[in-house]
Amino acid sequence: MQFIDRTRIICKAGDGGHGKSAFRREKFVPKGGPSGGDGGRGGDIVFRVDPNMNTLLDFRFHRKFTAKNGENGDIKNQYGKNAPPCVIKVPPGTIVKDEATGQMLADLTEVGEERVILKGGRGGRGNAKFANPANRAPTFAEFGEPGEAKNLILELKLLADVGLVGYPSVGKSSLITSVSAARPEIAEYHFTTITPVLGVVKTDYEKSFVMADIPGLIEGAADGVGLGHDFLRHVERTKLILHIVDASGIEGRDPVEDYHKINAELKKYSESIARRTQILVANKIDLPEARENLPRLKKLAEEEGIRFFAISAATRQGVKELIDCVGEWLDSYVPEAPKAEEAEKVYDFAGEDPDKITITRNDAGDFIVHGKAIEKLVIMTNFNNDEAVRRFQYIWRIKGIDGKLKERGIKEGQTVRIGDMEFEYRE
Repeated sequence: MQFIDRTRIICKAGDGGHGKSAFRREKFVPKGGPSGGDGGRGGDIVFRVDPNMNTLLDFRFHRKFTAKNGENGDIKNQYGKNAPPCVIKVPPGTIVKDEATGQMLADLTEVGEERVILKGGRGGRGNAKFANPANRAPTFAEFGEPGEAKNLILELKLLADVGLVGYPSVGKSSLITSVSAARPEIAEYHFTTITPVLGVVKTDYEKSFVMADIPGLIEGAADGVGLGHDFLRHVERTKLILHIVDASGIEGRDPVEDYHKINAELKKYSESIARRTQILVANKIDLPEARENLPRLKKLAEEEGIRFFAISAATRQGVKELIDCVGEWLDSYVPEAPKAEEAEKVYDFAGEDPDKITITRNDAGDFIVHGKAIEKLVIMTNFNNDEAVRRFQYIWRIKGIDGKLKERGIKEGQTVRIGDMEFEYRE
């Protein structure tokens, strides 16, 4: 199966239904009054973690997701139905980002976890909602509010207990093949493995853990050399790192130097990864060339204060002892307390104050009015209805927009734009 761990999708939450402008027209109820119902709420865009998914492959050809719109209000104060949410299933470990800003919107790790990423628009109010002692028969209703829309980036960070890191061709794929049912491609050339591979390793009849074969890192990986960032991302969630080196050095590299270079890349990419517990694993000890390097590697482990194992993934020599050690370490593992800023996965969707008004000029000299609340009011106002226009003008005055335009030097007859609407300024 092809492994996809980063993709871009286009999402649009549903628009709210329009409010209804209507009056009671019953035989024995003269002057029945306004009876237009509210529109229904548009559907949200919801992300749900699905345990049956382990890649973002499903999004390769299905990139556009649109929630349904809310139904329009009706006569006799009937409300339109709310639209159901559009549920997007993702694998555990998925991060959702806003493409435009790079802001993280959700970090989805728990099976069954749900998060509303884009909110559907609220339904427009029917004319019954605008009745008051001063205006007992309003003839206008609101349009529905548009749903939120964004281009999103999905990134998958594998959820594995143990990550295998090291230079290409040190035997990571051979090790995961020997201890699990995973079958990555193994060959005598660099970068045989170009996507992460997960394998479930059983330590006894009841216990097991997940091991990830992270494709070979190289010098400069933290700066994005090769597929560095793509590979390093998957190390972030592992609890324990098995640092594999080729004890034989038959590739012409020194395993001690390799160890230091890979750790330098890990530290450059993330301080938290660099602090993670490591076990140094010297592979290929069945080859004669390994004998002279083993004492140096053992001394290196002592200097670094980490455990050391000498194995041969090909002959399985020392593999059981390594796996037993990993299983025992995981049994006693206590997660680090998250930092204060990471304690809760809460992301700020509020943004700027919706009532804030700013005015700019474009190249044509037009005055552009910006503000979430006023732009939403423009979208939800029916400008073909005189009463709705008067309501808009009233809100315009109490927000002091006239005064702000005058401060910017507006003259009679100049153009004012708010969202997609433009009009000629008159005192």
